[in-house]
Amino acid sequence: MKYLVLLVVLVIAYAVWRGQRQGAVRDAKQTPRPALVQNMVACAHCGLHLPAADAILHLGHHYCSPAHRQQGPA
Repeated sequence: MKYLVLLVVLVIAYAVWRGQRQGAVRDAKQTPRPALVQNMVACAHCGLHLPAADAILHLGHHYCSPAHRQQGPA
């Protein structure tokens, strides 16, 4: 009889463990993926590297700020 109780406890523990594990796998699949790699450009004035989407493009040169755009390339 005690082996039957032990077997039932082990089956329940395994079911709980497996349920938690599957929940973690499901949560991992739903997490957002990191942003894709972006092209980096250098500021024509100071040389700072920044994503092309954040850079200011003026007359074919990339700048990190409006002040550096006004000062022009170094």
